[in-house]
Amino acid sequence: MPLYKSQTLKIYNSLSGEKEIFSPINEGNIGMYVCGPTVYSNVHLGNVRTFMSFDVIFRYFLHLGYKTRYVRNITDVGHIVDDVDDGEDKIAKKARIEQLEPMEVVQQYTVDFHDILSLFNFLPPSIEPTATGHIIEQIEIVKNIMDNGFAYEVNGSVYFDVIKYNKTNNYGILSGRNIEDMLSNTRDLDGQSDKKNAQDFALWKKAEPQHIMRWPSPWSDGFPGWHLECTAMSTKYLGNHFDIHGGGMDLKFPHHECEIAQNEACTGHTPVNYWMHANMLTLNGKKMAKSTGNNILPREILTGENPNLSKAFSPSVARFFILQAHYRSNLDFTNDAILAAEKGFYRLMEAVDGLATISATTNSSIDISSWKQNCYDAMNDDFNSPILIAQLFEGVRFINLLKDNSATLNSEDLKTFKEAIHSFVFDVLGLKDEKAVGNNNIKLEGVVNMLIGMRNEARSNKDFAMSDQIRDQLIVLGIQLKDGKEGTTFSVQ
Repeated sequence: MPLYKSQTLKIYNSLSGEKEIFSPINEGNIGMYVCGPTVYSNVHLGNVRTFMSFDVIFRYFLHLGYKTRYVRNITDVGHIVDDVDDGEDKIAKKARIEQLEPMEVVQQYTVDFHDILSLFNFLPPSIEPTATGHIIEQIEIVKNIMDNGFAYEVNGSVYFDVIKYNKTNNYGILSGRNIEDMLSNTRDLDGQSDKKNAQDFALWKKAEPQHIMRWPSPWSDGFPGWHLECTAMSTKYLGNHFDIHGGGMDLKFPHHECEIAQNEACTGHTPVNYWMHANMLTLNGKKMAKSTGNNILPREILTGENPNLSKAFSPSVARFFILQAHYRSNLDFTNDAILAAEKGFYRLMEAVDGLATISATTNSSIDISSWKQNCYDAMNDDFNSPILIAQLFEGVRFINLLKDNSATLNSEDLKTFKEAIHSFVFDVLGLKDEKAVGNNNIKLEGVVNMLIGMRNEARSNKDFAMSDQIRDQLIVLGIQLKDGKEGTTFSVQ
Protein backbone atom coordinates (compact mmCIF):
# COMPACT_ATOMS: atom_id res chain seq x y z
CA MET A 1 0.00 0.00 0.00
CA PRO A 2 1.48 3.41 -0.94
CA LEU A 3 2.28 5.69 1.96
CA TYR A 4 -0.12 8.44 0.84
CA LYS A 5 -3.04 6.17 1.75
CA SER A 6 -2.03 6.26 5.42
CA GLN A 7 -1.09 9.96 5.63
CA THR A 8 -3.36 13.01 5.63
CA LEU A 9 -1.57 15.89 3.95
CA LYS A 10 -2.71 19.49 4.36
CA ILE A 11 -1.60 22.28 2.00
CA TYR A 12 -2.00 26.00 2.50
CA ASN A 13 -4.00 27.15 -0.51
CA SER A 14 -3.32 30.78 -1.43
CA LEU A 15 -6.67 30.82 -3.21
CA SER A 16 -8.69 30.16 -0.04
CA GLY A 17 -6.17 31.46 2.49
CA GLU A 18 -6.52 28.26 4.50
CA LYS A 19 -4.87 24.89 4.97
CA GLU A 20 -6.86 22.29 3.07
CA ILE A 21 -6.70 18.50 3.02
CA PHE A 22 -4.93 17.57 -0.18
CA SER A 23 -6.94 15.43 -2.55
CA PRO A 24 -5.52 14.99 -6.06
CA ILE A 25 -7.79 15.08 -9.07
CA ASN A 26 -6.72 11.56 -10.01
CA GLU A 27 -5.89 9.23 -7.12
CA GLY A 28 -2.21 8.41 -6.91
CA ASN A 29 -1.27 11.02 -9.51
CA ILE A 30 -0.22 14.65 -9.10
CA GLY A 31 0.26 17.39 -11.66
CA MET A 32 2.36 20.32 -10.37
CA TYR A 33 3.48 23.39 -12.31
CA VAL A 34 6.04 25.86 -10.91
CA CYS A 35 7.06 29.11 -12.60
CA GLY A 36 10.71 28.85 -13.53
CA PRO A 37 13.40 31.49 -14.08
CA THR A 38 13.66 34.24 -16.66
CA VAL A 39 17.10 33.42 -18.02
CA TYR A 40 18.66 36.84 -18.60
CA SER A 41 21.02 36.85 -15.58
CA ASN A 42 22.53 34.55 -12.96
CA VAL A 43 20.00 32.88 -10.73
CA HIS A 44 19.92 34.63 -7.34
CA LEU A 45 19.63 33.17 -3.87
CA GLY A 46 15.97 34.10 -3.52
CA ASN A 47 15.21 32.04 -6.64
CA VAL A 48 17.14 29.13 -5.18
CA ARG A 49 15.08 29.29 -2.01
CA THR A 50 11.79 29.23 -3.96
CA PHE A 51 12.83 26.33 -6.16
CA MET A 52 14.24 24.46 -3.15
CA SER A 53 10.85 24.70 -1.45
CA PHE A 54 9.19 23.00 -4.40
CA ASP A 55 12.04 20.52 -4.72
CA VAL A 56 11.26 19.33 -1.18
CA ILE A 57 7.53 19.25 -1.98
CA PHE A 58 8.26 17.19 -5.10
CA ARG A 59 10.51 14.88 -3.07
CA TYR A 60 7.84 14.36 -0.43
CA PHE A 61 5.20 13.51 -3.03
CA LEU A 62 7.55 10.91 -4.49
CA HIS A 63 8.31 9.57 -1.01
CA LEU A 64 4.58 9.16 -0.33
CA GLY A 65 4.27 7.10 -3.49
CA TYR A 66 2.51 9.57 -5.76
CA LYS A 67 3.24 9.43 -9.47
CA THR A 68 4.13 13.10 -9.89
CA ARG A 69 4.51 15.12 -13.06
CA TYR A 70 6.47 18.22 -12.09
CA VAL A 71 6.61 20.88 -14.80
CA ARG A 72 8.91 23.89 -14.33
CA ASN A 73 9.31 26.24 -17.26
CA ILE A 74 12.13 28.33 -18.65
CA THR A 75 11.07 31.89 -19.58
CA ASP A 76 13.18 32.75 -22.61
CA VAL A 77 10.97 35.40 -24.22
CA GLY A 78 8.16 37.80 -23.45
CA HIS A 79 9.13 39.00 -19.96
CA ILE A 80 9.09 42.77 -20.28
CA VAL A 81 11.36 44.96 -18.13
CA ASP A 82 9.54 46.03 -14.92
CA ASP A 83 6.74 43.53 -15.68
CA VAL A 84 4.69 46.00 -17.71
CA ASP A 85 3.35 45.70 -21.25
CA ASP A 86 5.45 48.50 -22.69
CA GLY A 87 9.20 48.46 -22.98
CA GLU A 88 11.92 46.00 -23.83
CA ASP A 89 12.04 42.25 -23.32
CA LYS A 90 14.59 41.44 -20.57
CA ILE A 91 16.42 38.89 -22.70
CA ALA A 92 16.43 41.09 -25.81
CA LYS A 93 17.77 43.99 -23.75
CA LYS A 94 20.59 41.84 -22.36
CA ALA A 95 21.40 40.61 -25.88
CA ARG A 96 21.52 44.19 -27.21
CA ILE A 97 23.76 45.43 -24.39
CA GLU A 98 26.19 42.52 -24.69
CA GLN A 99 25.93 42.32 -28.51
CA LEU A 100 24.82 38.69 -28.46
CA GLU A 101 22.06 36.69 -30.06
CA PRO A 102 19.15 36.37 -27.60
CA MET A 103 19.53 32.59 -27.60
CA GLU A 104 23.18 32.99 -26.56
CA VAL A 105 21.95 34.86 -23.49
CA VAL A 106 19.33 32.18 -22.87
CA GLN A 107 21.85 29.35 -23.21
CA GLN A 108 24.41 30.99 -20.93
CA TYR A 109 22.03 31.59 -18.05
CA THR A 110 20.04 28.37 -18.49
CA VAL A 111 23.30 26.43 -18.08
CA ASP A 112 24.12 28.52 -15.00
CA PHE A 113 20.65 27.82 -13.57
CA HIS A 114 21.04 24.08 -14.03
CA ASP A 115 24.59 24.10 -12.63
CA ILE A 116 23.51 25.94 -9.47
CA LEU A 117 20.52 23.68 -8.82
CA SER A 118 22.69 20.62 -9.36
CA LEU A 119 25.22 21.91 -6.80
CA PHE A 120 22.41 22.22 -4.26
CA ASN A 121 21.19 18.67 -5.02
CA PHE A 122 17.88 19.47 -6.72
CA LEU A 123 15.93 16.76 -8.49
CA PRO A 124 15.24 17.73 -12.11
CA PRO A 125 11.59 18.37 -12.97
CA SER A 126 9.66 15.85 -15.06
CA ILE A 127 9.36 18.37 -17.91
CA GLU A 128 11.17 21.68 -18.41
CA PRO A 129 9.50 23.44 -21.35
CA THR A 130 10.54 26.80 -22.80
CA ALA A 131 8.36 29.71 -23.80
CA THR A 132 9.91 29.92 -27.27
CA GLY A 133 9.15 26.25 -27.82
CA HIS A 134 5.42 26.86 -27.33
CA ILE A 135 4.63 29.90 -29.48
CA ILE A 136 2.04 27.97 -31.52
CA GLU A 137 0.17 26.92 -28.37
CA GLN A 138 0.20 30.51 -27.09
CA ILE A 139 -1.22 31.84 -30.35
CA GLU A 140 -4.03 29.27 -30.21
CA ILE A 141 -4.95 30.34 -26.68
CA VAL A 142 -5.11 33.98 -27.79
CA LYS A 143 -7.45 32.96 -30.61
CA ASN A 144 -9.72 31.11 -28.18
CA ILE A 145 -9.84 34.02 -25.74
CA MET A 146 -10.70 36.39 -28.58
CA ASP A 147 -13.38 34.02 -29.87
CA ASN A 148 -14.89 33.97 -26.36
CA GLY A 149 -15.04 37.77 -26.35
CA PHE A 150 -12.46 38.49 -23.63
CA ALA A 151 -9.71 40.03 -25.75
CA TYR A 152 -9.35 42.66 -28.46
CA GLU A 153 -6.78 43.57 -31.10
CA VAL A 154 -5.40 47.07 -31.61
CA ASN A 155 -2.65 47.92 -34.12
CA GLY A 156 -1.32 44.37 -34.21
CA SER A 157 -1.31 43.83 -30.44
CA VAL A 158 -3.90 41.80 -28.50
CA TYR A 159 -5.03 42.73 -24.99
CA PHE A 160 -7.06 40.89 -22.38
CA ASP A 161 -10.21 42.82 -21.45
CA VAL A 162 -10.11 42.73 -17.65
CA ILE A 163 -13.25 44.82 -17.13
CA LYS A 164 -15.38 42.63 -19.38
CA TYR A 165 -13.97 39.48 -17.82
CA ASN A 166 -14.72 40.76 -14.32
CA LYS A 167 -18.42 41.13 -15.15
CA THR A 168 -18.81 37.34 -15.13
CA ASN A 169 -15.70 36.29 -13.21
CA ASN A 170 -13.54 37.57 -10.36
CA TYR A 171 -10.31 39.29 -11.38
CA GLY A 172 -8.50 39.50 -8.05
CA ILE A 173 -9.68 36.17 -6.65
CA LEU A 174 -6.11 35.07 -5.86
CA SER A 175 -4.50 38.31 -4.70
CA GLY A 176 -7.59 39.66 -2.93
CA ARG A 177 -7.53 42.86 -4.97
CA ASN A 178 -10.72 44.66 -5.85
CA ILE A 179 -11.14 45.79 -9.44
CA GLU A 180 -12.92 49.01 -8.40
CA ASP A 181 -10.01 49.92 -6.10
CA MET A 182 -7.55 49.19 -8.89
CA LEU A 183 -9.51 51.43 -11.25
CA SER A 184 -9.68 54.32 -8.76
CA ASN A 185 -5.94 54.11 -8.09
CA THR A 186 -4.99 54.23 -11.77
CA ARG A 187 -4.42 57.37 -13.80
CA ASP A 188 -6.25 57.90 -17.08
CA LEU A 189 -4.44 56.58 -20.11
CA ASP A 190 -4.75 59.93 -21.91
CA GLY A 191 -4.65 58.20 -25.27
CA GLN A 192 -1.06 57.09 -24.76
CA SER A 193 -1.89 53.38 -24.88
CA ASP A 194 -3.80 51.04 -27.16
CA LYS A 195 -5.49 49.49 -24.12
CA LYS A 196 -9.14 50.16 -23.34
CA ASN A 197 -8.37 50.06 -19.62
CA ALA A 198 -5.17 50.40 -17.61
CA GLN A 199 -5.73 46.96 -16.02
CA ASP A 200 -5.82 45.18 -19.38
CA PHE A 201 -2.71 43.14 -20.11
CA ALA A 202 -1.00 42.03 -23.28
CA LEU A 203 -1.60 38.60 -24.73
CA TRP A 204 0.37 39.39 -27.90
CA LYS A 205 2.59 42.38 -28.62
CA LYS A 206 3.43 43.72 -32.05
CA ALA A 207 7.21 43.90 -32.39
CA GLU A 208 8.76 47.25 -33.14
CA PRO A 209 11.30 47.27 -36.01
CA GLN A 210 14.23 47.13 -33.59
CA HIS A 211 12.80 44.24 -31.57
CA ILE A 212 14.99 41.17 -32.08
CA MET A 213 12.67 38.36 -30.93
CA ARG A 214 9.55 38.03 -33.11
CA TRP A 215 7.22 35.43 -34.56
CA PRO A 216 4.44 35.60 -37.19
CA SER A 217 0.86 35.57 -35.92
CA PRO A 218 -2.62 36.39 -37.29
CA TRP A 219 -2.26 39.89 -35.82
CA SER A 220 1.36 40.89 -36.43
CA ASP A 221 4.96 39.81 -36.28
CA GLY A 222 5.42 39.99 -32.55
CA PHE A 223 5.88 38.07 -29.33
CA PRO A 224 3.64 36.70 -26.55
CA GLY A 225 2.86 38.48 -23.31
CA TRP A 226 4.69 37.24 -20.24
CA HIS A 227 1.63 35.74 -18.53
CA LEU A 228 0.56 33.71 -21.56
CA GLU A 229 3.42 31.21 -21.62
CA CYS A 230 2.60 29.56 -18.29
CA THR A 231 -1.04 29.09 -19.28
CA ALA A 232 0.07 27.42 -22.51
CA MET A 233 2.69 25.14 -21.00
CA SER A 234 0.83 24.15 -17.84
CA THR A 235 -2.31 23.15 -19.71
CA LYS A 236 -0.41 21.35 -22.47
CA TYR A 237 1.38 19.03 -20.06
CA LEU A 238 -1.06 18.89 -17.13
CA GLY A 239 -4.45 19.49 -18.75
CA ASN A 240 -6.95 22.33 -18.38
CA HIS A 241 -7.51 21.38 -14.74
CA PHE A 242 -4.58 20.27 -12.60
CA ASP A 243 -3.59 19.94 -8.94
CA ILE A 244 -0.93 22.47 -7.95
CA HIS A 245 0.53 25.70 -9.30
CA GLY A 246 3.46 27.23 -7.41
CA GLY A 247 5.92 30.07 -7.50
CA GLY A 248 7.34 32.95 -5.51
CA MET A 249 5.13 35.26 -3.49
CA ASP A 250 5.99 38.10 -5.88
CA LEU A 251 4.23 36.26 -8.72
CA LYS A 252 0.81 36.19 -7.05
CA PHE A 253 -0.05 39.51 -8.69
CA PRO A 254 -0.12 40.18 -11.55
CA HIS A 255 1.34 36.99 -13.05
CA HIS A 256 -0.74 34.28 -11.39
CA GLU A 257 -3.85 36.44 -11.28
CA CYS A 258 -3.57 36.90 -15.04
CA GLU A 259 -3.01 33.17 -15.53
CA ILE A 260 -6.30 32.40 -13.79
CA ALA A 261 -8.10 34.95 -15.94
CA GLN A 262 -6.58 33.59 -19.16
CA ASN A 263 -7.46 29.99 -18.31
CA GLU A 264 -11.03 30.79 -17.34
CA ALA A 265 -11.54 32.99 -20.39
CA CYS A 266 -10.20 30.20 -22.61
CA THR A 267 -11.73 27.07 -21.07
CA GLY A 268 -14.59 28.36 -18.93
CA HIS A 269 -13.38 26.89 -15.64
CA THR A 270 -10.72 27.43 -12.97
CA PRO A 271 -7.39 25.81 -13.87
CA VAL A 272 -5.83 24.89 -10.50
CA ASN A 273 -7.03 23.38 -7.22
CA TYR A 274 -4.13 24.48 -4.98
CA TRP A 275 -2.06 27.64 -5.41
CA MET A 276 1.20 27.66 -3.43
CA HIS A 277 3.58 30.58 -2.88
CA ALA A 278 7.04 30.62 -1.29
CA ASN A 279 8.07 33.68 0.70
CA MET A 280 10.97 36.08 0.32
CA LEU A 281 14.63 35.91 1.31
CA THR A 282 16.41 38.92 2.81
CA LEU A 283 20.08 39.55 3.59
CA ASN A 284 21.02 41.06 6.96
CA GLY A 285 17.44 42.22 7.46
CA LYS A 286 17.25 44.11 4.17
CA LYS A 287 16.05 43.40 0.66
CA MET A 288 18.73 41.95 -1.59
CA ALA A 289 19.88 44.40 -4.27
CA LYS A 290 23.00 44.47 -6.43
CA SER A 291 22.90 48.27 -6.51
CA THR A 292 23.41 48.59 -2.74
CA GLY A 293 25.88 45.73 -2.38
CA ASN A 294 23.42 43.90 -0.11
CA ASN A 295 23.51 40.88 -2.34
CA ILE A 296 24.93 37.38 -2.44
CA LEU A 297 24.98 34.85 -5.28
CA PRO A 298 24.49 31.13 -4.59
CA ARG A 299 27.96 30.24 -5.85
CA GLU A 300 29.52 32.83 -3.50
CA ILE A 301 28.22 30.85 -0.53
CA LEU A 302 30.30 27.93 -1.74
CA THR A 303 33.46 29.99 -2.29
CA GLY A 304 33.11 32.46 0.58
CA GLU A 305 33.96 35.30 -1.81
CA ASN A 306 31.43 37.81 -0.55
CA PRO A 307 31.92 40.56 2.08
CA ASN A 308 28.83 39.30 3.91
CA LEU A 309 30.50 35.93 4.58
CA SER A 310 33.33 35.00 6.92
CA LYS A 311 34.06 31.70 5.12
CA ALA A 312 32.85 29.23 2.52
CA PHE A 313 29.99 26.82 3.22
CA SER A 314 29.08 23.51 1.63
CA PRO A 315 25.93 23.16 -0.53
CA SER A 316 24.24 20.92 2.04
CA VAL A 317 24.91 23.40 4.84
CA ALA A 318 23.29 26.13 2.74
CA ARG A 319 20.39 23.82 1.94
CA PHE A 320 19.99 22.89 5.61
CA PHE A 321 20.00 26.59 6.54
CA ILE A 322 17.24 27.41 4.04
CA LEU A 323 15.05 24.48 5.11
CA GLN A 324 15.20 25.57 8.76
CA ALA A 325 12.49 28.10 7.83
CA HIS A 326 9.02 27.21 6.58
CA TYR A 327 8.58 27.95 2.89
CA ARG A 328 5.81 30.50 3.61
CA SER A 329 7.92 32.39 6.16
CA ASN A 330 10.38 35.19 5.52
CA LEU A 331 13.98 34.00 5.81
CA ASP A 332 16.84 36.36 6.67
CA PHE A 333 20.28 35.24 5.57
CA THR A 334 23.13 36.32 7.88
CA ASN A 335 26.64 35.04 8.38
CA ASP A 336 25.89 34.17 12.03
CA ALA A 337 22.75 32.26 11.04
CA ILE A 338 24.48 30.06 8.48
CA LEU A 339 27.40 29.47 10.90
CA ALA A 340 24.87 28.19 13.43
CA ALA A 341 23.22 26.07 10.74
CA GLU A 342 26.60 24.56 9.86
CA LYS A 343 27.09 23.38 13.44
CA GLY A 344 23.61 21.87 13.48
CA PHE A 345 24.11 20.18 10.12
CA TYR A 346 27.37 18.47 11.11
CA ARG A 347 25.86 17.42 14.42
CA LEU A 348 23.05 15.76 12.47
CA MET A 349 25.47 14.08 10.05
CA GLU A 350 27.63 12.81 12.93
CA ALA A 351 24.59 11.25 14.54
CA VAL A 352 23.43 9.67 11.27
CA ASP A 353 26.91 8.16 10.80
CA GLY A 354 26.77 6.88 14.38
CA LEU A 355 23.65 4.83 13.64
CA ALA A 356 25.82 2.25 11.88
CA THR A 357 27.58 1.41 15.16
CA ILE A 358 24.38 0.68 17.10
CA SER A 359 23.34 -2.91 17.68
CA ALA A 360 19.86 -4.21 18.33
CA THR A 361 18.74 -5.70 21.63
CA THR A 362 15.72 -7.79 22.58
CA ASN A 363 13.60 -4.89 23.84
CA SER A 364 12.86 -1.29 22.84
CA SER A 365 12.79 1.55 25.35
CA ILE A 366 12.03 4.22 22.73
CA ASP A 367 8.70 4.56 20.91
CA ILE A 368 10.11 4.76 17.37
CA SER A 369 6.68 4.36 15.75
CA SER A 370 5.37 7.54 17.39
CA TRP A 371 8.56 9.44 16.56
CA LYS A 372 8.33 8.39 12.91
CA GLN A 373 4.70 9.52 12.72
CA ASN A 374 5.71 12.86 14.26
CA CYS A 375 8.09 13.31 11.32
CA TYR A 376 5.26 12.60 8.91
CA ASP A 377 2.95 14.91 10.84
CA ALA A 378 5.45 17.73 10.33
CA MET A 379 5.58 17.28 6.58
CA ASN A 380 1.84 16.64 6.40
CA ASP A 381 1.31 20.06 7.97
CA ASP A 382 1.96 22.06 4.80
CA PHE A 383 5.49 20.66 4.35
CA ASN A 384 6.78 22.06 7.64
CA SER A 385 10.50 21.40 7.20
CA PRO A 386 11.63 23.23 10.39
CA ILE A 387 9.38 21.01 12.53
CA LEU A 388 10.69 17.97 10.68
CA ILE A 389 14.25 19.10 11.44
CA ALA A 390 13.30 19.47 15.11
CA GLN A 391 12.02 15.89 15.07
CA LEU A 392 15.24 14.74 13.43
CA PHE A 393 17.20 16.27 16.30
CA GLU A 394 14.95 14.36 18.65
CA GLY A 395 16.21 11.38 16.68
CA VAL A 396 19.77 12.61 17.31
CA ARG A 397 19.00 12.54 21.03
CA PHE A 398 17.81 8.94 20.66
CA ILE A 399 21.03 8.01 18.85
CA ASN A 400 23.15 9.47 21.63
CA LEU A 401 21.14 7.55 24.23
CA LEU A 402 21.58 4.35 22.24
CA LYS A 403 25.34 4.89 21.89
CA ASP A 404 25.61 5.47 25.66
CA ASN A 405 23.58 2.30 26.30
CA SER A 406 20.99 4.47 28.04
CA ALA A 407 18.28 3.27 25.66
CA THR A 408 17.62 0.17 23.56
CA LEU A 409 15.91 -0.83 20.31
CA ASN A 410 14.98 -4.29 19.11
CA SER A 411 15.97 -5.31 15.59
CA GLU A 412 12.68 -4.33 13.96
CA ASP A 413 12.58 -0.89 15.59
CA LEU A 414 16.25 -0.27 14.82
CA LYS A 415 15.64 -1.08 11.15
CA THR A 416 12.60 1.23 11.13
CA PHE A 417 14.63 3.99 12.79
CA LYS A 418 17.51 3.73 10.30
CA GLU A 419 15.17 3.69 7.29
CA ALA A 420 13.17 6.66 8.55
CA ILE A 421 16.26 8.75 9.31
CA HIS A 422 17.66 8.01 5.85
CA SER A 423 14.36 8.77 4.13
CA PHE A 424 13.73 12.11 5.82
CA VAL A 425 17.33 13.39 5.84
CA PHE A 426 18.42 12.36 2.36
CA ASP A 427 15.32 11.58 0.28
CA VAL A 428 12.88 14.23 1.54
CA LEU A 429 15.14 17.10 2.65
CA GLY A 430 17.68 16.31 -0.06
CA LEU A 431 20.74 16.68 2.16
CA LYS A 432 24.02 14.91 1.43
CA ASP A 433 26.22 13.22 4.01
CA GLU A 434 29.15 15.63 4.12
CA LYS A 435 30.36 14.67 7.61
CA ALA A 436 33.70 13.42 6.32
CA VAL A 437 34.06 16.58 4.27
CA GLY A 438 33.19 18.55 7.39
CA ASN A 439 36.01 16.93 9.38
CA ASN A 440 38.43 17.65 6.57
CA ASN A 441 37.22 21.24 6.47
CA ILE A 442 37.94 21.64 10.17
CA LYS A 443 41.45 20.23 9.72
CA LEU A 444 42.05 22.32 6.62
CA GLU A 445 40.88 25.44 8.41
CA GLY A 446 43.31 24.75 11.26
CA VAL A 447 46.27 24.24 8.92
CA VAL A 448 45.51 27.31 6.81
CA ASN A 449 45.00 29.48 9.89
CA MET A 450 48.38 28.28 11.15
CA LEU A 451 49.96 29.35 7.84
CA ILE A 452 48.12 32.69 8.00
CA GLY A 453 49.67 33.21 11.45
CA MET A 454 53.13 32.41 10.06
CA ARG A 455 52.52 34.82 7.17
CA ASN A 456 51.42 37.58 9.56
CA GLU A 457 54.56 37.05 11.63
CA ALA A 458 56.70 37.25 8.49
CA ARG A 459 55.01 40.49 7.48
CA SER A 460 55.52 42.00 10.92
CA ASN A 461 59.21 41.09 10.62
CA LYS A 462 59.24 42.69 7.15
CA ASP A 463 60.08 39.30 5.65
CA PHE A 464 57.90 39.97 2.63
CA ALA A 465 59.54 37.25 0.55
CA MET A 466 58.34 34.59 3.02
CA SER A 467 54.92 36.27 3.26
CA ASP A 468 54.49 36.22 -0.51
CA GLN A 469 55.78 32.63 -0.74
CA ILE A 470 53.13 31.38 1.70
CA ARG A 471 50.40 33.27 -0.19
CA ASP A 472 51.56 32.06 -3.62
CA GLN A 473 51.93 28.42 -2.59
CA LEU A 474 48.43 28.45 -1.14
CA ILE A 475 47.12 29.87 -4.43
CA VAL A 476 48.76 26.96 -6.28
CA LEU A 477 46.87 24.60 -3.94
CA GLY A 478 43.62 26.38 -4.74
CA ILE A 479 43.39 28.38 -1.52
CA GLN A 480 42.85 32.12 -1.91
CA LEU A 481 43.73 34.45 0.97
CA LYS A 482 41.74 37.64 1.46
CA ASP A 483 43.15 40.44 3.63
CA GLY A 484 40.60 42.71 5.29
CA LYS A 485 40.17 45.14 8.15
CA GLU A 486 39.31 42.33 10.55
CA GLY A 487 42.18 40.10 9.48
CA THR A 488 42.88 37.49 6.82
CA THR A 489 40.31 34.92 5.67
CA PHE A 490 40.54 32.24 3.00
CA SER A 491 38.41 30.48 0.44
CA VAL A 492 38.91 27.20 -1.42
CA GLN A 493 38.70 27.56 -5.19
